[in-house]
Amino acid sequence: MSDLEKILNIGDSSPKLFKKGEMIQRPGQSQANAIYVKKGVIRSYIIDSNGKEHIYMFASEGWITGDIEAVELNQPTRLFIDCLEDSELVFIGKNHANRAEMTKEQLLQNMQKLWRNNAKMQNRILMLLGSPAIDRYKYFLELYPELPNRVPQKMIASYLGIMPQTLSTIRKKIAKGQ
Repeated sequence: MSDLEKILNIGDSSPKLFKKGEMIQRPGQSQANAIYVKKGVIRSYIIDSNGKEHIYMFASEGWITGDIEAVELNQPTRLFIDCLEDSELVFIGKNHANRAEMTKEQLLQNMQKLWRNNAKMQNRILMLLGSPAIDRYKYFLELYPELPNRVPQKMIASYLGIMPQTLSTIRKKIAKGQ
């Protein structure tokens, strides 16, 4: 059993089933949890004052996501989270890991995973600030190789901060080897 499975097998952490399109979290909720995706695909996003969606993150099998600031600081949630496929999810509270018995080595391994995930998020933010759209799409493919066939192109475009037509052009260029 992996370290993550040890953490997830504590207390009331049995998987919950959600249907495609079902909302898991809305802004303003007072209780936030991290969400482990056992099966399926979910997304977290905001909607700006003009009604436009901005996708923060996708999470598929083996990923953990959620409104981490709300979880850590015990604040109301700010993110929408919904299912893009039928999904099997495990909700993880802030003190969930405290109840798992892990060795110092296991804790160190988990910290390394956390640092890697933070590095990926930092890279994404830096790319949004200053990299061409084609580079952002290539990084998306590295980060989420299984998602291009599971997520609508308009959502991928939102995640990349570009228009769907621009993403279509980029995909054509990549397919031609340019």
